[in-house]
Amino acid sequence: MPMMTVTDLEQLQATLNQAGYDYQLELEDGKIIVVGPSDIDSSEIGVLFSRLLANWVYPRRLGRVFDSAGGFILPNTDLKAPDVSFVRASRLRQRRRYFAEMVPDLVVEIKSQSDRIKPLEEKIQMFLSLGAIVGILIDPDKETVTVYRPTDESTVLGNGEILTIPELFPGWELPIAEVWPPVFDEEE
Repeated sequence: MPMMTVTDLEQLQATLNQAGYDYQLELEDGKIIVVGPSDIDSSEIGVLFSRLLANWVYPRRLGRVFDSAGGFILPNTDLKAPDVSFVRASRLRQRRRYFAEMVPDLVVEIKSQSDRIKPLEEKIQMFLSLGAIVGILIDPDKETVTVYRPTDESTVLGNGEILTIPELFPGWELPIAEVWPPVFDEEE
């Protein structure tokens, strides 16, 4: 089977879009991967995390925050889209209507109901090996947030603890309990 390129992926995506299909695709080791939709809790966690991060980042002009549709062409030629990502302002000064050809500084993966942890950890480790500064794995099933750095062991945080990423966001603090979707009482 021939190795696929970003151009091949773009052509396939355009063909699928014209036919009325809306799939999110990634490129990994020359193979096109179809990325399935997230369950609604995982999707909402992505929105909450992105909002809480962006509320800190944008007023301070620290950089840019991207959702799961933001694609990055990596040095190994893969095209990947973390669930949430961040790139420092000094690395991405201009807006571009294309994939970013770089490794994000922060990558966040959120476990969906059907995901297995190991592939998510491997994806985060791949980003770290290519130059990401911090990787985060959010597991709604266990209500944990695991923080990965290239030189340290991972740190697992639970409810009652606070996420900090001083190397990218000095002063930012996120209570882990704020990451989870709200639970509403039933109406009487």
